[in-house]
Amino acid sequence: MALPDLELVERARGGDPEAFRELVVRHQRRVYAVALGIVRDRDLAWDVSQEAFVRMHQHLAEFREDAAFSAWLRRITARIAIDVLRRERPSRRQEVEDVPEPELREAAPGVLSTALGTDPQQTVLRRELSGKLGEALDRLPEVHRAVLVLRELDGLSYEELAERLSIPKGTVMSRLFHARKKMQALLAGYAGIDAPGREGAP
Repeated sequence: MALPDLELVERARGGDPEAFRELVVRHQRRVYAVALGIVRDRDLAWDVSQEAFVRMHQHLAEFREDAAFSAWLRRITARIAIDVLRRERPSRRQEVEDVPEPELREAAPGVLSTALGTDPQQTVLRRELSGKLGEALDRLPEVHRAVLVLRELDGLSYEELAERLSIPKGTVMSRLFHARKKMQALLAGYAGIDAPGREGAP
């Protein structure tokens, strides 16, 4: 029977290499997915993943057992991925102007989760759409991609996003607004997602 994460963490803290290895094996796919979702480069995502597990090992003593280990590890991964983007591609950083608060409130939420859905009968569609999501993410500016992935796949709040990205909350909302609008346009026609302005169209 598989041991829970918390027990593996305790054993790894005590110097058990097999417990640490099991944590890596158990979480490596999710860590890589988070990294790839942000950096959109397979080699960079691999580097980010390796660094994430190194830091996990270094900071196991700081992990609080009242939190989910997987979420803690994803936060480490996202932080490294963002740092890598800032270091590797500074010339491609893009800023967007804030948009009015009413428009921000009207931005369609959950573009990625809505697209993927949860209906088991839609497995084939979700698999096809997953590829379309990757293509669409590749076409987003890096600042939009990072905030969208962290918000919709990692579930960070606006306040957490502002802290993680070192930007004001208003800028977080603005980037999400633009990212979601662009994703809607890129995914128009798939899984019932309409491009902006098409609501109610025949």
